[in-house]
Amino acid sequence: MWILRLLSYLPLPVLYAFSELMAFLTYHVVRYRRNVVYKNLRHSFPEKANHEIASLARDFYRDLCDYAVETLKLLSLTEGEIKKRMICATPEIEQTLREEKGMLVYLTSHQFNWEWMLQAVVLNGKIDIHYVYQPQSSKFFDDFSNYLRQRFGAKAIRRDQVGREAIRMRGTRYVLAILADQFPGLDHDKRHWTSFLNQDTAFFAGSIAISVRMQSKMYFFYSRKIRRGYYEYFILPLDQPPYSTDEKGVADLYARALEKSIHAQPHNWLWSHNRWKRTRQEMGDA
Repeated sequence: MWILRLLSYLPLPVLYAFSELMAFLTYHVVRYRRNVVYKNLRHSFPEKANHEIASLARDFYRDLCDYAVETLKLLSLTEGEIKKRMICATPEIEQTLREEKGMLVYLTSHQFNWEWMLQAVVLNGKIDIHYVYQPQSSKFFDDFSNYLRQRFGAKAIRRDQVGREAIRMRGTRYVLAILADQFPGLDHDKRHWTSFLNQDTAFFAGSIAISVRMQSKMYFFYSRKIRRGYYEYFILPLDQPPYSTDEKGVADLYARALEKSIHAQPHNWLWSHNRWKRTRQEMGDA
């Protein structure tokens, strides 16, 4: 960890020079998940020509490597630097959230740079934020990612403990932050299927179901890259109580909002994730 911390003190322009080299090697030499990236882009944007898909792919790898060095930089970024580099584009909504009571649910996605956005929301929100995470197989990377996310006060909740923790904290003022675009690939995961980026797509329904049962207001947070090292994030109200007992409507609202934000800046999403690796039929949900 100390080596990573030492590297994090390198100026961002130097780290971005490393990122350029990483992007070249990752795309041209290692060819990291290139088949997955191209397949996802072609299926998501069937109207785009081959040269447009190739351009999107190259831009994605550049953003991916920028994300890697920016995440490393989080080890040493100050509060002031984070606020300068990740700015809220909807400050009037953010102000209303500071005055809300009870549990709030922030649904977000793997849009760059989601790690910086979490820190900015923690610093700007003036409310306890508990992020949902799935433990990684590597203890080092699990400890590293949780250390980064908790630098400015965010707290972790394991995905399999969300329901229990929501009940325990009932009546208190806090945020449940969820990266809701992950693939619900375990057999016991509660799934909701909907059309997303021209494909039949499964979304986690469990966390949203808990939010519906707790009658919590839900918001979608997404980020946009302005230029290298600078982003803005947007807050979009998704839904609010009273809810019915059916959480599918909220999941659809999230899917539509995420789809729109991806179309606005398509290279800025994690295309290397094998999001559509199993069909509804293969998972027994037909």
